[in-house]
Amino acid sequence: MSMFCFQCQETARNSGCTVRGVCGKMDDTARLQDLLIYLSRRIAFAAEKCSAKEKLTAGRFITKSLFATITNANFDNSRISELIKEGISLKKNLSATCPDSFADLIDWNMPESEYAVRAESIGVLADSNEDIRSLKQLLILGIKGISAYSHHAEVLGYEKDEIYSFIIEGLASTLKQLPADKMTEYVLRAGECAVTTMALLHEANSKTYGNKELTEVDLGVRSNPGILVSGHDLLDLEELLKQTEGSGVDIYTHSEMLPAHYYPAFKKYSHFAGNYGSSWWHQDKDFDSFNGAILMTTNCIIPVKDAYKDRIFTTGMAGYPGIKHVSDRTSGGQKDFSEVINRAKKCAPPVELEKGKITGGFGIEQLLAVSDKVIENVKNGSIKRFVVMAGCDGRHKEREYFTQTAEALPKDAVILTAGCAKYRYIKTVTDNINGIPRVIDAGQCNDSYTLAVIALKLREVFGLDDVNKLPLSFDIAWYEQKAVAVLLALLHLGFKGMRLGPTLPAFVSPGVLKVLVENFGIKGTTDAESDVKAMMRGE
Repeated sequence: MSMFCFQCQETARNSGCTVRGVCGKMDDTARLQDLLIYLSRRIAFAAEKCSAKEKLTAGRFITKSLFATITNANFDNSRISELIKEGISLKKNLSATCPDSFADLIDWNMPESEYAVRAESIGVLADSNEDIRSLKQLLILGIKGISAYSHHAEVLGYEKDEIYSFIIEGLASTLKQLPADKMTEYVLRAGECAVTTMALLHEANSKTYGNKELTEVDLGVRSNPGILVSGHDLLDLEELLKQTEGSGVDIYTHSEMLPAHYYPAFKKYSHFAGNYGSSWWHQDKDFDSFNGAILMTTNCIIPVKDAYKDRIFTTGMAGYPGIKHVSDRTSGGQKDFSEVINRAKKCAPPVELEKGKITGGFGIEQLLAVSDKVIENVKNGSIKRFVVMAGCDGRHKEREYFTQTAEALPKDAVILTAGCAKYRYIKTVTDNINGIPRVIDAGQCNDSYTLAVIALKLREVFGLDDVNKLPLSFDIAWYEQKAVAVLLALLHLGFKGMRLGPTLPAFVSPGVLKVLVENFGIKGTTDAESDVKAMMRGE
């Protein structure tokens, strides 16, 4: 095999991609990413005994590097190689101040041309024991998700030493010969760190842009040329909105950027037009018909089509070969989006895909403000069950299960959602229960934390000693590594009996799955009709 990658839900045969990634990742890119991941682990090992200042430097590098290796984030070999060179320099500096006895599997003096070749010995399959490999990968992939959320908070000026400390300790543990029970402890601690990180990101977003508000977002288009912003980064969007004021160019969100409309700070921009298109895997059609410039701020980018190749840009940790990249901001400055804006001015207005509005913005504060009404509807029987259907969307036909489930849920069930999985049903399940929408959208995938906090608050209000006694079920759609971090966070918070689909992760071995089933009641999805009946019975 020329590569091995099994980090996403769509991995080949639910086993592993061995020639080319289903996502479009080539084998040489996969090997470069393997090297960057190993280098991050090696830096963590060196930094574990270093000073707080050196841990901060190492933590910042690790989080951005692991973010770049998340599924559909960066396909650009040259930019991954630049990160590797930066990491090698950092590792040598750390080794000089904090020497260790680790026997490296890589000669870090290798020429750049050897990066992809030399990576073959340090990939996923380097661990021969299936359960140890599974636990290490569950930990590494969870830390990837934590790294993404930590990096988002960092760019807004919010960091916590304890997050970097765990990332360093957790990654370092994967280079040690630890028994399965010790590795399991690290996996569960990753859930605790994920909660801390998502809470920090929630604080960063709320303090920077205000608490999310219940908002109707336009789905139609205007007559001006536009820029379509996809990914997850709110600071990129804010800077672009500032730089396009009065330019005659409208700004639209795509996929996971939709929740930006829910924040008060963005509502002052009259040229913030609405949301265009659907979830990430529709982007080839959405980007084509949009006509204007496209800015990809993070994952999820798919192989770029010729139809829009000359008007798409990447920034941040996103990257694609042959696509122009907007450089990082300097300290205290903004990114320069002038080239994106100038390209948009030469484009025709977007082709309208649909009309109407989409409603969301149920943050923690918003829902707590109407908690009395929610409780009343539960007590009088108007609401029989809450079903958390947060997570990711994806291409496979089997994901129609989530649309079918949402539509099959009875009228007295409320769907709590976050992430791009909502595009499976948010435009079709539009009714309400006594004024409470049957689909409550909390925001981006990291806002699954919001849903967990709401559940914990409801447990307090109802006077329950266990959150699992609430009329609450989990039917989670996963795709990539941020979803792994969210799952580990929910396990740490005590939620049990969660359904996960459309398939269980390939990186979870039978032995590790047995532990998850026995301790947390994790189960796979089956079919919509059966699962709806079971959830409404509280199973």
